[in-house]
Amino acid sequence: MSASVVRLFQVGKRYSERYALKNVSFSLREGEFVYITGVSGAGKSTLLKLLFAMERPSEGQVVVNSSDISRLGKRALPGFRQRVGFVFQDFKLLPDLTVFDYVALPLDVRKTSAADVEYRVNGVLSLVGLGDRGNDYPTSLSGGEQQRVAIARSVVSRPSLLLADEPTGNLDSRNAREIMSLFREICSMGTTVCIATHDEFLMNEYPARKIELEQGTILSDNRAEFL
Repeated sequence: MSASVVRLFQVGKRYSERYALKNVSFSLREGEFVYITGVSGAGKSTLLKLLFAMERPSEGQVVVNSSDISRLGKRALPGFRQRVGFVFQDFKLLPDLTVFDYVALPLDVRKTSAADVEYRVNGVLSLVGLGDRGNDYPTSLSGGEQQRVAIARSVVSRPSLLLADEPTGNLDSRNAREIMSLFREICSMGTTVCIATHDEFLMNEYPARKIELEQGTILSDNRAEFL
């Protein structure tokens, strides 16, 4: 049995009098591929924000890579996020940076050597099919290519957990399939991949464990089918 990368214990997240999440408990194993699904407002994005330490739980415990989110200080956040990648739904790239320089940004925090930066960035650009686009600027890229750049940036520091919030929401069906295949490939390399989506077609085409949220609580979890 693989080690747990994520563990949630009776987690609640409250905004004023409203619960965005309530009594949520589950774990994710190393190298697991998981969908977080549910209608708009079910709590998917809030859950991902907790896993990335953008938010803190109001109740319960969120543990990611053995770090308790509630006890994580500001100084520890950069190191924590080196081990967790996040592909945001609104993945606007920085227009003044080349693809190479944008993807390399997370490595600046680690003071990585120039040789290692070049090796890692070129490696992930090849992985996402953009090995020859490092010197290009975002304006010359299609929407699907820009999404690939965002994914490359999220995995360049070799995270153990990759989060993605509706990563195919703004893509056509061909690009959406290519992005999903890319996530599968990243998962096959040992990274735990957790995708928030409500796209039933893609979830059926790329079957995996599915945790369904409804009004902030877990409605269903088919984990047993994928053990």
